[in-house]
Amino acid sequence: MLRILGRSNSINVRKVLWLCDELRLPYEQELWGSGFKPTQTPEFLALNPNALVPVIQDGDVVLWESNTICRYLAGKHGRTDLLPLEPLARARVEQWMDWMATELNTAWRYAFLALVRKAPGYSDRREIDSSIDAWNRHMATLDAHLQQTGAFAVGDVFTLADIVLGLATHRWTSTPMTRPDLPAVQAYYERLSERPAFMQHGRNGLP
Repeated sequence: MLRILGRSNSINVRKVLWLCDELRLPYEQELWGSGFKPTQTPEFLALNPNALVPVIQDGDVVLWESNTICRYLAGKHGRTDLLPLEPLARARVEQWMDWMATELNTAWRYAFLALVRKAPGYSDRREIDSSIDAWNRHMATLDAHLQQTGAFAVGDVFTLADIVLGLATHRWTSTPMTRPDLPAVQAYYERLSERPAFMQHGRNGLP
């Protein structure tokens, strides 16, 4: 059986958990990371030298990096609706997955660590405000895109892009800060909330 190593309050672990439920794929989860089993151990570092979650063990296969894991699982189980085979269609999905991991994740980092995690060293008000501004600008970019595509990130069909963007949208909605009114993002959030797996692993009270 597939093993997923990582704590459930990690947004990157939740990508994998959500996908597994969309795939109706059985798995065992082991809670590693902050507050649970430490990742700075020889046992875990042998699986991921970066000491980060998630990690999966699928038989003899060991993988880390959440987006890579999602691509692997969708491909292995033949879910071309989630990750198309045609190069351009696939690239459209991966484009938004990578945008979340690089641009959007970078924008929210300081504000989220300050306002939600209350992490030491993240209390500079100017840095918080700058991060909030960047986060809101990026979500406005997503809003403008969703106005064009309609239902989901790349069109009418739910894909892997919506798993990563859906969790990011939930985090934006859940963080105690000032947000602009973004109607397309709000409609997207409600549309994703019709999916039981999103309610289980996304809109579940964890930011």
